[in-house]
Amino acid sequence: MLANIKFWENKAKEGQFAIPHFNVWNAEMLMGVIDAAEEENAPIIISFGTGFVGNTVFEDFCWMMLAMAKEAKVPVITHWDHGRSMEIIQNAYTHGMNSVMRDASALPFEENIKEIKTAVDYFHPLGVPVEAELGHVGNETVYEEALAAYAYTDPSQAAEFVERTGCDSLAVAVGNVHGHYSAEPKISFDVIEKCRDAVDVPLVLHGASGIGDEDIKTAISCGIAKINIHTELCDAAMGAIREHTDDSFLELERAVRQAVKDRAKYKIELFGDADKADVR
Repeated sequence: MLANIKFWENKAKEGQFAIPHFNVWNAEMLMGVIDAAEEENAPIIISFGTGFVGNTVFEDFCWMMLAMAKEAKVPVITHWDHGRSMEIIQNAYTHGMNSVMRDASALPFEENIKEIKTAVDYFHPLGVPVEAELGHVGNETVYEEALAAYAYTDPSQAAEFVERTGCDSLAVAVGNVHGHYSAEPKISFDVIEKCRDAVDVPLVLHGASGIGDEDIKTAISCGIAKINIHTELCDAAMGAIREHTDDSFLELERAVRQAVKDRAKYKIELFGDADKADVR
């Protein structure tokens, strides 16, 4: 069933679990995470972003995302990840996404506020929640290099940012990065806690693939209510491809779907999201 992200993020915030956000951009990934959610009776977010348009035509694939979300036995949100412009997220909405992230985190504080406020003013009348980012989670790179110039979220700015923008959730930069980690992640849990205490909206952790299980559990206990996973789904798929390289293409595709499902199930259980679909 198609679900509302604001409802589920706030339920996660209240219940100290996290909603898994799975980036999906082909049939095997999409079917794998839906399979996992139904087996675990778990609400999930399925998401697309600009980084995947070289692999998949969003304007075609979106209808499969939407159809499977509506037909799922559990709550499923359709989301656009890291929208770099209003035009991009408007296109996402007209193609079935019922939640958007307007990412202006690379801009200075005042410009970030202006861009998010514009998005909120446009989407709230349509009933669409808006995620924003304060601080800046870097692109995939050598982790040590990323930390050397890392733009951590400033908790002293968080309350003003949320109040002035009206955003519905806040992604934080706490030592997390996108892609693979080239060294052990160093997550600043104190920043999460200070942001949690400063704002009344759910907090989001991007770049969670590769962050250790205990750190994930700690992040949730500190206030994280939504966690983004992509790279680990890709790694699971590649593992299946290597293992089944001599099988038929049909068998290989089934193996990829199963591997994605298994990884998604693991994350659902780790995040405390299993059996939460019936929470009201």
